[in-house]
Amino acid sequence: MPTGGPAGGLVLRRAIKGQRGRVVSASLLGMTHQGCEALVPVVIGVIIDSAVATGSSASLFRWLLVLAVLFLVLSTSYRTSARITESAGEHAAHRLRLDLGARVLDPRGGADANRLPGALTSIATNDARRVGSVTTVLSYGVSALAGLAISAVALLRISVPLGLLVLLGIPPLLWLGHKISRPLERRSETEQEHAAHASGVAADLVSGLRVLKGMGAESAAVARYRTTSQDSLGAALRAARSRAAHEGAVLALTGVFIAVIGVVGAYLAMRGSISVGDLVAAVGLAQFLLGPFQLLTYVNAEFAQGRASARRIAEVLATPATVEGGEAEPAGAAGHVRLRGVSLGALRGVDLDLPAGSLTGIVTKDPAAANDLLLCLARERDPADGVIELDGTPLTGLDPDALRRAVLVAHHDADLFESSLLDNVRAGADGDAAAVDGALAASAADEVARLLPDGGDTVLAERGRSLSGGQRQRVALARALAADRAVLVLHDPTTAVDTVTESRIAARLREARRGRTTVLVTTSPALLAATDRVVVLDDGAVRTDGSHPDLLAADESYRAAVLA
Repeated sequence: MPTGGPAGGLVLRRAIKGQRGRVVSASLLGMTHQGCEALVPVVIGVIIDSAVATGSSASLFRWLLVLAVLFLVLSTSYRTSARITESAGEHAAHRLRLDLGARVLDPRGGADANRLPGALTSIATNDARRVGSVTTVLSYGVSALAGLAISAVALLRISVPLGLLVLLGIPPLLWLGHKISRPLERRSETEQEHAAHASGVAADLVSGLRVLKGMGAESAAVARYRTTSQDSLGAALRAARSRAAHEGAVLALTGVFIAVIGVVGAYLAMRGSISVGDLVAAVGLAQFLLGPFQLLTYVNAEFAQGRASARRIAEVLATPATVEGGEAEPAGAAGHVRLRGVSLGALRGVDLDLPAGSLTGIVTKDPAAANDLLLCLARERDPADGVIELDGTPLTGLDPDALRRAVLVAHHDADLFESSLLDNVRAGADGDAAAVDGALAASAADEVARLLPDGGDTVLAERGRSLSGGQRQRVALARALAADRAVLVLHDPTTAVDTVTESRIAARLREARRGRTTVLVTTSPALLAATDRVVVLDDGAVRTDGSHPDLLAADESYRAAVLA
């Protein structure tokens, strides 16, 4: 069957190819099942002609035994085929989820551009499941075609006109069924897009629930989601109506076709061209044909929805990377970072030299400039102009994954995982217990652990919402410190922490990062006091630099920024 578009077709072909062994095995078993099903009315016709009509008990017993063997084989084949096909579908969906996860987590970025997290989740679950279902139903389609072929051969043996009627009638029916499925495919894709958007909006509302309640904006949020949900419901109903129309039309065409076979068979029996047993077999085969045709209708509908889902998955997998990857690896990085004429967004020709092992503060009153600087250092975006170097090598020449192992940019709004406090901190520590303990102490997160019911083993709620804002920041800081990267960039790591604790963290941070390059993008006087040097950005460019005490004494604008 057509796969629908080159990108979606590639996804479908890869899914099927990955489960080729299971699909072939299930198809063979399905063909055996359908063949036995088709032979049942033929054997019944033989029983009527050779046993019932002649009164032969021996012949009756012999053919009943054959019938029993047919039922045994067809039931065993069906059960085994169903198990294998379901396994193929689940494995194919799992493989797609892994591919999508790898693309979303690719250090080169880009997969989440213009996509809500909930929408990506929907693609990785619902769409992957639907593409996996294509792998499941493929063997059903093969076995249904085998059933039609065997029925045609059996009818040819009974009567050439009946056999030719089936052989010549099946292709047009299949072609019409495919044409009728086109609206279903289009509406299924629209339905999935609306469902994914609704999931994304719902996830955003849940994550920002506290903020919404604090602002008293629940009504506006509910109205927004109601509109989105109604759009999704409308698309789902249109797809359901399309599927019902598709299945009804195909069923009507099939019914007419089967009725024609029955009428022709009855006419031939009345003329004496076929026996009563042959007529019973022909009518039984005509009734049997309803099963393969219904199965093909189901397969066609699954393919239509699978093609739509495959295109959505292909769009994510083919999303251009935000940054291009180099090949060099910063093994054993010293941590000397240098920015030369860097411009991006709010940044204007920034020149910065951050020696290896230094602790530098960067102060800017413009949040956009701070954000653009973090994006550049994390290489989530490449500068529009200028270059950033690590130990003399431009970041663009380094492997993005290896770069992440040398440079860590910890944003102030970093989320925690729904696991224990210790597991959150260990996430960046590579199993180093000493690094975890040191990071907990330096960030004062060990005090947070002592306040929890099960200490560090206490499982945190999603995104760490069971902790206060200051507690979350301390755990997030501990995670960043435990990673022990050659270069660590921290953005406002203590904005929700009380001043006494912040002072302790500032003193411990310097010791914890001794010999490692650390950059603090902040206006906190406690943290800036612990730095070797402070660089001040104004209007996206470096205006001045010096020690924190000197700048406080001599620069009124600096005093206003950090003491406000």
